[in-house]
Amino acid sequence: MKAMVHDSYGPPEVLALREIDRPAFGDDQVLVRVRAAAVNPPDWAGVHGVPYIVRAAFGLRRPRHGVRGTDLAGTVEAVGRSVTGLHVGDEVFGRGTSGTFAEFAAAPAQHLVPKPANVTFEQAAAVPMSGLTALQALRDAGQLKPGQEVLVVGAGGGIGTFAVQIARAMGAMVTGVCGTSKVDLVRSLGADQVIDYTQQDFTERPGRYDLVLDNVLQHPLPRLLRVLKPKGTLVPNGGQFHKRWIASTGVLLVRAPLLSLVVSQRIRTCNEAPCQADLLVLRGLLESGKVTPVVGAVYPLGRAPEAIRHLGAGHARGKIVLVT
Repeated sequence: MKAMVHDSYGPPEVLALREIDRPAFGDDQVLVRVRAAAVNPPDWAGVHGVPYIVRAAFGLRRPRHGVRGTDLAGTVEAVGRSVTGLHVGDEVFGRGTSGTFAEFAAAPAQHLVPKPANVTFEQAAAVPMSGLTALQALRDAGQLKPGQEVLVVGAGGGIGTFAVQIARAMGAMVTGVCGTSKVDLVRSLGADQVIDYTQQDFTERPGRYDLVLDNVLQHPLPRLLRVLKPKGTLVPNGGQFHKRWIASTGVLLVRAPLLSLVVSQRIRTCNEAPCQADLLVLRGLLESGKVTPVVGAVYPLGRAPEAIRHLGAGHARGKIVLVT
C-alpha cells in the first residue's frame, strides 16, 4: 500500500510517499481502507519532533513509527475474529492506531462508528479528534447547561467550528472569537455574536460568560478570567505546538491548577479521549444536521507536506483533510 512515511524529524519535506506493507490488526481490530484522513496538530508535532516533549511518545531521536495520522473515514476491508457489529464493506469513521496517512490503517473496533449517509468521507474524517475535544470540553470539563453563555476562542478552527455548533445544539448562547476572514463562517455556524480579534481584544469587553473555551491560549489565564462570571468555568485548550520544549504543558498542568485554588471561577482542562459512546453522540448530531463538519482544505495523500505546512501556518479554516 501507499503511505506517507518519515524516518527523521524535520520540516514537512521529510515525508515521502512510499510502498509499505499493510498494517497487521488484532482480533479486536479491523483493517480500514482509508478514504480520507484529517490532519491534526499532533501530526504537525510528530513530523517536526517539536515541541520536544512529544518525542517521549513518538521517539527520542527518530520516529518509532513513520506514518502519522489518527483520524480516518473509509470502508472496512477486514475484521478481527472477535469483532462483532462491523462487517467488510461498512462505511465507518473514527480513530486508527497504525497511522492513517496511508491507503489502509488498523483501528480498534470500539474506536469506530458507522458513517452517516448525509456526510462525505472528507467530512467524517474531520470529526474524531476535534469533535471529541469540543464535545468533552463543553459537556464534561465545562459542564455546559442550556441557556448558558459560552465564549469560544478560535471559533473558526478545527475544534472551534465543532464547539460553536455543539454548544448551540446543547442550548447555549454562543459568542465566537476569530479573525476577519472567518467572521462570516462562524456566524453561519450559528454563533449569536462574533468578535473579530483583529479589531478588538475580547478580554477588554464588558461581557461576562458562564463558560470560556480557549483553543488558542494567546492570553494569560488571569486575563481570560476577566470575561468569566464569578462562578464561571474556563477550559484552556490551546496546544501552542510552536513552543519548542513543552508547548502549553506548563499552563495546563501547573499554572491552571494553582490559579484555580485562589479564584472563585473553575479552571478545568480537557484531555480528549477516544470514546465510542461519544463518537455515537457526534454521529447523531451529524445525522440530524445540527453539526456539519467544516472542511477548509483537501489535499491528495501525496501532498501531505503541503497540508502539514498549511496547518502549521495557524490560520486553517475548519479542518484540513487528506484523501487517498
